[in-house]
Amino acid sequence: MGRRVGALLWRAGLAALLVCGTGLLPWLSHTDPALTVLKSRSTDRDPTPEALADIRAGLGLDDGPLHLLGQWLAGLPRGDAGRSWLSGTEVAPAILQALGVSLLLMAVALVVAAGTAAAVCARTLYLGARRRLGDRPAGGSGSAVLAALPEFLTASVLATVVGVHLGWLPALGWYGPQWTVLPALALGLPAGAVLGRLLDDQLPGAFAEPWARAAAARGLTGRRVARQALRRCVPGLLPNLGLFVVGLTGGSVAVEQIYDIPGLGRTTLQAAIAQDLPVLQAGTLLLVALAAVATGAARLTARRLIGPALRDGALHTLHRPAPPARTVSPCVHAFLLCAVIALGLPRDPLALDTGARLRPPSTAHPFGTDALGRDVLARVAHGALDTLLLALAISALALATGVLLGCLPRLSGPLVDTVNAVPPVLAALLVTAVLGSGTATPVVAVAVVAWAPLAAHTSALLRHERATVHLTATRALGAGPWYLLRNELLPAVLPPVARHALVRLPGVALALASLGFLGLGAQPPSPEWGLLLSENQPYAERAPWAVLAPAAVLALLGALAVSAAGAGRRGSVRLVARKGPWRPWTPWTPWTPWTPWPPRRRTVRPAAQPAEGPAGGPADGPVDGPSGLADGPADGPPRSADAPTAVP
Repeated sequence: MGRRVGALLWRAGLAALLVCGTGLLPWLSHTDPALTVLKSRSTDRDPTPEALADIRAGLGLDDGPLHLLGQWLAGLPRGDAGRSWLSGTEVAPAILQALGVSLLLMAVALVVAAGTAAAVCARTLYLGARRRLGDRPAGGSGSAVLAALPEFLTASVLATVVGVHLGWLPALGWYGPQWTVLPALALGLPAGAVLGRLLDDQLPGAFAEPWARAAAARGLTGRRVARQALRRCVPGLLPNLGLFVVGLTGGSVAVEQIYDIPGLGRTTLQAAIAQDLPVLQAGTLLLVALAAVATGAARLTARRLIGPALRDGALHTLHRPAPPARTVSPCVHAFLLCAVIALGLPRDPLALDTGARLRPPSTAHPFGTDALGRDVLARVAHGALDTLLLALAISALALATGVLLGCLPRLSGPLVDTVNAVPPVLAALLVTAVLGSGTATPVVAVAVVAWAPLAAHTSALLRHERATVHLTATRALGAGPWYLLRNELLPAVLPPVARHALVRLPGVALALASLGFLGLGAQPPSPEWGLLLSENQPYAERAPWAVLAPAAVLALLGALAVSAAGAGRRGSVRLVARKGPWRPWTPWTPWTPWTPWPPRRRTVRPAAQPAEGPAGGPADGPVDGPSGLADGPADGPPRSADAPTAVP
């Protein structure tokens, strides 16, 4: 009970710190909130001292930030979230309406994500249900391409092609269920691809467990075995699913901007830019509450699915030796990526040629030119160096932080929920307020939130691995906690979490590109990929190559990351098998270093031979029966076969 109260207090403290930090945003950034509000209300009005004084008096800015924050917190128990500094309307009805829009969009996006994840895992489920999964090599380049596609690019293409040219679905606005299809596709496809890859990574271990072999031997249908395998693997992914729920609700800022959706993410972003503190604080508080609810529901569902096996330590490990991985795919992807970079580096990414604007691909310009006549290949190649190096550095830092904090679930659980409630855009604004604008702002903003999914994955895997049979037996033999962590838990957890970090590598690059797309990252004329997509998006219909080139390189990076993760799975298992005593894929037999008592020696009485009488006939003594032993009682105790016999 005390631990639960402590965790609740820790969670409430983190939420209060985040909400208070957003409430102090203007003073942290050393800007005048009255000037920002004046510009947001009317761009034509001059910022005279009288106008600024009227705004300060009307909003109560002269009382200081702490007084405003305390006044806003005092109204929350009554359901009063204050009034907007821009429109003067009540915040609570407007923010709840935006939350309802985001929840509806999130629900439809989750349906799309579930369908995408099912398509990614369909082949594994089909082969596993028919007991033909043994030598399936690692794959998944198609899912990697889906995971690496920028959400804002997918949204722009769907709106232009499906909404405008074909006219099948509405492209802008939010007036009914049919307006949710295109933005849900843009949000659900990348999320479903990532979840499908994580699920596909665990399914082979579930099909190799003893219960699956026993079910097949009993004659159960493959469909039932596949359903039970899904039930076995889904609890380990539910924490990440909870993170996706919050990310799809508050992190879909770019998609809501493109489709003009009045959702919570867009409302919070506009409030942060305009420094409308009551709206910003209410939106942040709702995101934190949603993160807590989603995480609690995910943990409760995981316990319901696993049952008492988690409590009794009766689970089997899901990690087994991977089949031979394809080494051709990562080599091909790496070769293509290196070829693009090598061909574009000698070119000048800043050279202008207004006479060659929006030229199609040719021998002189393999990727065409942009609106200023600059070579797209040169800009993609030079931008790749910065994007790839930053993404690799952030991914490595996120992996180390996620594993470290994932081993401390009581500390990291509420911290993960709070950090995940902050969209990268809002994190970038907070970092900009504290550190100022610059090239390091998007890096710090993405690094602050990138470790949360890895920590949640590590915590879930550790919780399941602690409930395995072989770990219980090892603990019963006297193994200490450090021995278990070093030789049993970490070798089981590190390989899948490292593959998860590789799968998320394109997502890190995508987050950097998204901040550049929204104007919070690199500034012109930098060749950063997000800035390339933002600059060339208005010309997507006339010059699609200017947008497709950086998007194709992002997709190629995703395919390389996933194929490299599949190829590294076999090597990581071999390394663990060679260095440590951990053998999760073989039946574990406890070693007994002694026997409780010496083995009993078997005593055998030598067979009696019939004695010859004087005439060569049988003697008058007892005669042996069929067993070779005398039928009558023996004279004296039985002798061992090794005992000496008397020789007449």
